[in-house]
Amino acid sequence: MQYSSVVGLVLAAGKGTRMKSEIPKVLHEVFFSPMIHHVLATVHPLALGRNFVVTGHQHQLVEESLRGYPVSFVHQSQQLGTGHAVLACEGELRSHTGPVLILCGDTPLITTETLQQFLHVHLESASLVTVMTTTVAEPHNYGRIVSDEHGNIASIVEEKDATAAQKEIREINAGIYCVDAQFLFEALHRVGTDNMQGEVYLTDIVAIAVGDGIHVHKFCCPDSEEILGVNSRRELVQAHSVLQRRYLSLLMDSGVTIIQPESVTIEKTVTIGNDSIIYPNTSLTGACKIGSGVRVDSFVKIHACTVGDSVHIGSFTHLQQTHIPSLSTVAPHTIDIRMG
Repeated sequence: MQYSSVVGLVLAAGKGTRMKSEIPKVLHEVFFSPMIHHVLATVHPLALGRNFVVTGHQHQLVEESLRGYPVSFVHQSQQLGTGHAVLACEGELRSHTGPVLILCGDTPLITTETLQQFLHVHLESASLVTVMTTTVAEPHNYGRIVSDEHGNIASIVEEKDATAAQKEIREINAGIYCVDAQFLFEALHRVGTDNMQGEVYLTDIVAIAVGDGIHVHKFCCPDSEEILGVNSRRELVQAHSVLQRRYLSLLMDSGVTIIQPESVTIEKTVTIGNDSIIYPNTSLTGACKIGSGVRVDSFVKIHACTVGDSVHIGSFTHLQQTHIPSLSTVAPHTIDIRMG
């Protein structure tokens, strides 16, 4: 299903102070690519009408990284909150009368399938506002979903503004919204900055909608792992592990045996034929094509190589930009050989 009536808005203006880095947060690499690349790769199959990326902190670096992507850029000169970032797009979206899908450039684990389900719910319900939520065991640092006695969303309260009771709520804001464009900007002009951050919170449009008698739809993401926002080095590593695990699962489902997958690194640019066996503590990166029936022993590093069928690569071998013909045996401790 295509969603040409929907405009995508990816927020990528933040500095990411908890990263303790000079690099813009969305350019930190997760599973071998800047995290915003993962977000845009997830959005692309939706075939939205247009996609915008809001840049701010070191915007030149972010925009250069996205050269070649089918996106338009909007610059947020001052970082005054998520609502302020969306308001920066008002001029570009003045003529848009449909929904706006809003998500953050630091959520590399969200999947296309989940976004499809989310958009389907929004469009089928003819809703003005739909919010993605999920439930977590440790809601620290996330906005809480405050519901009424009927389980409907009443408001979203940010961590720094939450009361002790609200901090106990385990249903959190995933930071992904679908909002009718006309209501979105009308509501944002009514949002104040009376909060601990002194910022324009995008989340405040929920309380405004409820106050106007507008029902805010809720889409609960069943896999809370998908909405992990990367704000620290620890979360960066956590996100990398999830994406690596997903790709190793795809390889195993296609007929590849991976012994102790938690110790194996395989980039998404690597293809492996069926009946191959990958032993522990191996690293396969770059544009690699590994044939069928290949055995890669432990402590092997392979980068940008082509390996034929029924090859045996011995332990402690390091191969780079090499072609290994089918039926070959590479002795243990071989370094950067050239064959074929």
